[in-house]
Amino acid sequence: MAGFMDWELAEVMLQGYPGGRYCEDVPSDNIPPSPAPAESPEQEAPRVLRFAYVAGVTPGKWIRRWEERVLDIPLESFMSDDGAQVSVLRDGSADLSFVRLPVEREGLNVIPLYEEQPVVVAPKGHEISVFEEVALADLGEETFLDVAAMGGPEAALQVVASGAGLVILPMSVARHFNVKDTVARRLTGAPGTEIALVWPADSTDEVIEEFVGIVRGRTAQSSRQPSAQPVKAKKEPKPDRRGTGAKKAPKVAQRYAPNPDKGRGKGSRKKGKR
Repeated sequence: MAGFMDWELAEVMLQGYPGGRYCEDVPSDNIPPSPAPAESPEQEAPRVLRFAYVAGVTPGKWIRRWEERVLDIPLESFMSDDGAQVSVLRDGSADLSFVRLPVEREGLNVIPLYEEQPVVVAPKGHEISVFEEVALADLGEETFLDVAAMGGPEAALQVVASGAGLVILPMSVARHFNVKDTVARRLTGAPGTEIALVWPADSTDEVIEEFVGIVRGRTAQSSRQPSAQPVKAKKEPKPDRRGTGAKKAPKVAQRYAPNPDKGRGKGSRKKGKR
């Protein structure tokens, strides 16, 4: 009877093992896999400052100053046409943009920088080539081309070289493209254009402020440059130097009777009985 009970107890203890075998006979692949280690969070991408600029803007001096002052943040730049000078900010392609005014200013910080000198561009051999400066009023009989309709300044200058007409451009743009068989002269009496630096108003930070300061001509030691701001050290609390003795009673101002002799010269005290 005792042997029968021992065998029944053994069967109960072996329940749950495959095939009723002992734990030594359980295959190793039946052990649940250990949980995979948690993936480490992705490292934050390093900061890069990107800016766009329209034709005629020469940002080389600003890039050099940035590389001299800011060593840990790379600066990238690319040229954009007049139609995309603001859209590069909307789609995040650039953090700042050098634009040719006017532009839609809603939601943007705009800092005007400088005005551009207009020029008139004509085909080589045109009569304006004998002058250093031409007045717009003297060109009333000339045919002027729409630069935007021509597909931009470079394409418009190619049309000018063919002798189809004249165009008015900023001097910096005419020099930038420098199309063969054209001649450019300073133009008076025509409205000029203006270059400005713009960026989204809600994205201003110390990095952008540093670049804006460089563009505006601030020196590295300028108090308005974020990189020139000293790091304020925390002041340690002053030691308690108060003594442990009894505190002295505060002095009470005493009032004196007015001196009748105040303001009189020496010897002015009246002699009286003592």
